[in-house]
Amino acid sequence: MSATVAVILALAVGTYAFRLVGPVLHGRVELPVRVRELLSAGAVVLLVALLATGALTEGGGFAGWARPAGVLVGGVLAWRRAPFAVVVLGAAATTAALRGMGVG
Repeated sequence: MSATVAVILALAVGTYAFRLVGPVLHGRVELPVRVRELLSAGAVVLLVALLATGALTEGGGFAGWARPAGVLVGGVLAWRRAPFAVVVLGAAATTAALRGMGVG
């Protein structure tokens, strides 16, 4: 067995075990309220950081103004509870229109 196959098998077993832990420990482990609040806040912070990185950077530098504007339009549409297709198309159309006008 090659090292690559061994690593793939180890990752597969680890992934399966990690997914199995949730149902097995459900109801047996009680997290304190403060820990649950911190985990919730941490998830929000992580999602915002991923959004900011994806919206503002490309290839290690600033992505230009068209992409953040598209993300902003998509965010406003989602906040206004527009259908998912409208959110995606609105963001894409905004970005494409700005790039078509020469806004980086």
